Amino acid sequence: MAGTDLIADLEARNLIHDSTDRQALRDAVADGPVAIYYGCDPTADSLHVGNLVGLIVLRRFQDAGHRPIALAGGATGMIGDPGGRSEERNLLDEDTLNHNVAKIKEQLGRIVDLDPIDGSGAGALVDNRDWTQPMSALDFLRDVGKYVTVNQMLARESVKQRINSEHGISFTEFSYMLLQANDYLWLYDHLDCTIQIGGSDQWGNILSGVDFIRRKRGTHVHAFSWPLLTAPDGSKLGKTTGARVWLDADKTSPYQFRQHWMQTADELVASQLLTFSLQPVEQIEAILAEHEEAPHLRFGQRALADEMTALVHGAPAAVAAAEAAELLFAGDPMTASEEAFATIAAEIPTSRLSVADLADPVAVFVGTGLASSNGDARRSLAQRSFYANGVQLDENSLLSEQKLVHDRYLLLRKGKKSYHLAEIFS
Repeated sequence: MAGTDLIADLEARNLIHDSTDRQALRDAVADGPVAIYYGCDPTADSLHVGNLVGLIVLRRFQDAGHRPIALAGGATGMIGDPGGRSEERNLLDEDTLNHNVAKIKEQLGRIVDLDPIDGSGAGALVDNRDWTQPMSALDFLRDVGKYVTVNQMLARESVKQRINSEHGISFTEFSYMLLQANDYLWLYDHLDCTIQIGGSDQWGNILSGVDFIRRKRGTHVHAFSWPLLTAPDGSKLGKTTGARVWLDADKTSPYQFRQHWMQTADELVASQLLTFSLQPVEQIEAILAEHEEAPHLRFGQRALADEMTALVHGAPAAVAAAEAAELLFAGDPMTASEEAFATIAAEIPTSRLSVADLADPVAVFVGTGLASSNGDARRSLAQRSFYANGVQLDENSLLSEQKLVHDRYLLLRKGKKSYHLAEIFS
């Protein structure tokens, strides 16, 4: 097991922003295996790209022989973390939380190998409601609150920002870091977890858990954070603020998910590949070298997009999304798979037309919205602005003579970017 190499790899990827004693962390991982946990509150029924960093870090540890623990914060999700927000969250009810946790487990299972808590070496998904709900208010004050000073809590940046905001901070949210600290203690006691990870905005809460275990158990545990991802406007990249790129295919389709990565700015390709790709650093450097030779071909973005889409949605969905993108950027429709057509059917306007409908191309283009009127359709045909399955049309062209893809699809296009997919039936 190359534990020390794992920490060096994370450092090379700029994935360690803050940490407890770095050498002690390095030694603990090298002497492993260790159990490491990453928590996310189920405030929605999908995780998002901001969570993906933590899940991939768990995957890196699992691939190196360690045990990842994903914590769904059913209890803390009822409270809401004050960090990165200007006002308090809406509190979620039990049914909503149960639904969200179930959906999130499906997404986690695609990235980390999950198993029940008593599984042999596989990752685990836990919900902090299981140990938080049975705790009485007196238990909480005696067993948790007694070990944390208000001075410590007030010193946390997230708390200071909220205290100074116009909305202030409720005692409910103020207690969030105590609940998170107790999570780390429970995982330490029951699953021998000795490393907690999270984004840099969570560092204050993470340190509270490290200090709580030291005070209560007399033991030193470890933690580290990574730099916070931000949206182009500088806001936190997540589900409640900033850009919304979800891991659930019903919220962000595999095609849209892939396009998110394809739109990565050239100056960010290197950092995004290092952060997200499971490829070795040397392989990433080779990808970047090829990218630099012809940036306009977007080789780096393509490698990132294909890998991330396959990781989150599976290889077949990644292939179909790539094919669909090629199809919508002047690829040859005649060579595209049925999966690619099924993918673009969810992304562009579609309709069902009969073979008889194809006899009047002007009516077809008006009916599909590619032309605003009969006159516009005739002018566009004369100007050869319309395409059917990649074939450029003119005023003499007959749609009924165009070969259908897979005996059913007719991909219509006006200019370079306006598409309509027609499914033809007899």
